[in-house]
Formats: sequence, C-alpha cells, structure tokens
Amino acid sequence: MIKRKNFIDWILQHRVASHILFWFVMFISLPILAALNDGSVKKTLISSFAYLPGQLAASYFLVYYQVPKLLFKKKYLKFGLSFLISAYVFLVLTKLFSMNLTEIFVPKYYHYKSLADIITDPFHLAVVYFPPVYVFVFLLFMIKAFKDRFEERHQLEVLQKEKVNTELKFLKAQINPHFLFNTLNNLYSLTLEASDKAPEVVLKLSDMLDYMLYQCKDPKVELKKEITFIQDYIDLESLRYGNKLTLDFKYHLHDAKVMIAPLILISFVENAFKHGASNNLNNSIIKIDLTTNEERLCFKVFNTLPPSTQGDNENEPHSGIGFSNSKRQLELNYKNSYDLKSTKTDTDFQIVLNINLK
Repeated sequence: MIKRKNFIDWILQHRVASHILFWFVMFISLPILAALNDGSVKKTLISSFAYLPGQLAASYFLVYYQVPKLLFKKKYLKFGLSFLISAYVFLVLTKLFSMNLTEIFVPKYYHYKSLADIITDPFHLAVVYFPPVYVFVFLLFMIKAFKDRFEERHQLEVLQKEKVNTELKFLKAQINPHFLFNTLNNLYSLTLEASDKAPEVVLKLSDMLDYMLYQCKDPKVELKKEITFIQDYIDLESLRYGNKLTLDFKYHLHDAKVMIAPLILISFVENAFKHGASNNLNNSIIKIDLTTNEERLCFKVFNTLPPSTQGDNENEPHSGIGFSNSKRQLELNYKNSYDLKSTKTDTDFQIVLNINLK
C-alpha cells in the first residue's frame, strides 16, 4: 500500500511521466476493448495511431493555451472562435492521417477522398472524427482541472498549517516575556528584602526558562512535564506570598505518557495569582485540580477575588495577555475538541477546561 501511494505521488509530481502514463493507458484501452468485443484489434490500433496526433495537438492546445489564455481571462468570443477553427483544422489533419494509414496497413478499408472533399464536408468531420478525438481532449482537461484543484487545496492546507505554526510561535513568544517580567519582579522584591529565598527563586526561574526555551519546541509535550512546570511556578509564587496564600494543587493522570500542547494551562494558573493573591491584602485561596482519563483532560482553577475587583473591568480575571493567548492556543491546537467555561462571582473566579484527548 505504501509503495503504491509513493508511486502515485511520484506520478503526480512529475508532469511528463503523468502525461505519458495517461496517453499510454488511453492508447491501449481501445484495442483491449476491441479484443473483448471480438472486434478487429489491428484496425483499432491503426485508428488509435491515426487519431493520436490530432488528440495530442487538440488536447494541449486547449489545456495550455485556449483555456488559461482565453477562457479564464474572460475572452469568451476569442475562445469560441479559436475552439471552432482549431477543432476544424485538427479534424481535417486527423482525417488525412487516418486515410493515409488505412491505405498502407488496411487497404481494403481505404476510400480515397481529395483534400477539397474533406475540407468541404465539416458535417462528416464532426460526426465521425470529433467524438474519438475530443473525448480524450475533454478527459485530459478534466483530469488536469482535478489535479490543479487538488494541488491548490494541498498548497492552501500547507499555507494554513504554516500560518497556524507561525501564530503559535508568536503566542509562545508573547508568553515567555510575560512570565519573565512577572518573575523578575518577584525576584527583585526578594533581593530588596535581602531574602535568603532569592537563590531558590533563581533556580526555579532557570528551570522554567529551560522548559519554555528548549522543551516546548514540539507541537506536544508530556503532560507530566507541564505539571512540573506548573509546580515550579506555584513554588516560586508561594515563596512570595507565604502565609498570605492558601494553595491546593492536585492532579491525577490515568497514563504517565499523556501528551498536551505546551504552555496552555500555565496562563490560567498565572491568572489566578494575578487577579487573586497579588491584589488581595487578606488571605487568598487558589485551588487547582487536573485529572485525565482515556477520553479527556479536565483542568479546574479556582481563586478568590479581592473586593476591589468588583465593577473594575480592567481587572477582570478573564482579561489580559495570558488568558487570551491560552484561549487562542486552544483554538489553534484543539479546535472543536475543547470546552472552556468561566464562572465569576463577587468573591471568586473559576475556569473549567475540558480537552478531548482522542
């Protein structure tokens, strides 16, 4: 099956080979049909040879000149006149070639006609020679149109895929400075306080940057790596907030090798800290729950809100670069295969994300 597919791909990619194959199949098909119907194979072969020059000339003149240069450019009158004149010329040449071959190989079927008789009898040319010549012309035209359409769709799919990949890289490039900015702010605060927690923050930051810069290049990563990254972020933020924050992170994976698009979940976690703990002078609560089964991933993030966010649109938990980027990445990576819901009250905010893993 693979070898057959490779052969077909090779034929489609090599124009000369595909055209030779087309005419070879068309040329041998008539004698085979004649043999199956107890016809004269010799006479059919002679007819095939006789029609071949006219079929070739008419086919390539129509497909590579008349259609692209006249029809597709809306020169309908020129196309119509060109088609009628060229068809008349090709049918006359086919008649002459057929008559000469018949005289040589099957003289008992030979009927002499002068050039004047042939030229002045367009009805005979149309009835006898137009069908066998132009049925192959139109067949080649249909095959080429189908092939061009297939290549156009394939090229469009490639361009769309490249566009998606470019957009994903852009979104990841936005995420990295966003995380770095927030984390460096945390580190700066600790260094001003001469805190002995600063080295631990540097180590966590190093692990996070290593993950973002070097381990997220593939379209998907193991979910356990994403969990480790989230845990590093949580540990880093916990150093900053201390007893001010009550945090609960639970996860359960049905399979250690579950794969997921990278850097999608972390923004929802960061969002909980940004709009919850960082704005709350009192105790704040963040709960994170991640579970998977064979069919789906379920990710829940809950955080309490400070009173100051009520009625403040700029501090809405569902706003910001991180949250919008995650939604866009979900659309690009899991289109029609995910469900994201958010619930906000006066005191808390929660997102529930379900991703179809199949």
